[in-house]
Amino acid sequence: MIYLDADACPVKDEAERVATRLGIELLIVSNGGLRPSANPLVQMVYVPEGPDEADKWIADRAGRGDVVVTGDIPLAAKCVAAGARVLKHDGEALTPANIGNVLATRDLMADLRSADPFRQGGGKGFTKADRSRFLDALDRTARAAMRDGNG
Repeated sequence: MIYLDADACPVKDEAERVATRLGIELLIVSNGGLRPSANPLVQMVYVPEGPDEADKWIADRAGRGDVVVTGDIPLAAKCVAAGARVLKHDGEALTPANIGNVLATRDLMADLRSADPFRQGGGKGFTKADRSRFLDALDRTARAAMRDGNG
């Protein structure tokens, strides 16, 4: 199963394409406002409004044999600890080997931003190359997760 943390997610269509190609269920989890898919493999899951509700829902369910797509690093850390395979939107895999460093970097950057209220910036734009890299990474990761679930 693929869990998609869908709020502010730029790769919903790509995730649906991979799920369809591999014949696996995709759960798109959000606080609402997303148009349902007609695809029988895609299920929309609407969680209550509130901070981190989608993250909590996914973290409570994802585990070995599952793939989680998220840009939320604390959620990624919980899912990695539960045995799920995790990808960021750009296709970067978050694993037991790198999640500690990624989480520490996220916390450091949050501290730097709070110490300098005039610090400007945002994320870089999402490119066609990012989409392509994500598609390839999700396909490989979902196939590996299917093997995890059957082994």
